[in-house]
Amino acid sequence: MEITYKELTAADHAAVIELGNRVHGDNYLTEANLQDYAARGLYKGVNLSWLAFVDGKLAGIRLTFAPSQWDTETDTTPSAWRVPAEQMVYFKCSAVDSSIRGAGLGRGLLKQSIAAAKSVGCKAGLAHIWLNSPNNSAYGYFSKCGGELVAEHANRWHYISVHEGYHCPVCDGICHCSAAEMILYFDQD
Repeated sequence: MEITYKELTAADHAAVIELGNRVHGDNYLTEANLQDYAARGLYKGVNLSWLAFVDGKLAGIRLTFAPSQWDTETDTTPSAWRVPAEQMVYFKCSAVDSSIRGAGLGRGLLKQSIAAAKSVGCKAGLAHIWLNSPNNSAYGYFSKCGGELVAEHANRWHYISVHEGYHCPVCDGICHCSAAEMILYFDQD
């Protein structure tokens, strides 16, 4: 098995959308929001969003937003952060093909994004971790990578399920899933 990592490009969008929606539910990623997300991942000439390929096939994605390119007001607790938002990235989305989970792709993608973020002076990353993921695997993964729980936020994806057509695979439609606001400080890796 050959694993390779590369930065997200527009040529990858169709495959990224397909994988993201297969993991997170229909309409979680669209061409419109992925174009926006890709633009938010560019910072000081560095691409913070990464893809993993296994034997040439897309198997994992990590979409990361640059400082000042994400909402620090909704479902966040800035008073609990040791680093100002101006030095933090936002880990928007991670997805790994179910057939290859456990091979280290999630951690490898996170390391790629962290290295890129550190290269432009970032000190931490924030994520809203899907607490209702199958077997709560998202929380377990991010905790093992060093993520620290800041707070829990109920109904994190309710708005996009009602207003943007997102179909939650756990709630079978309108989403009522909770998110763990978690921070990963880069000085500990």
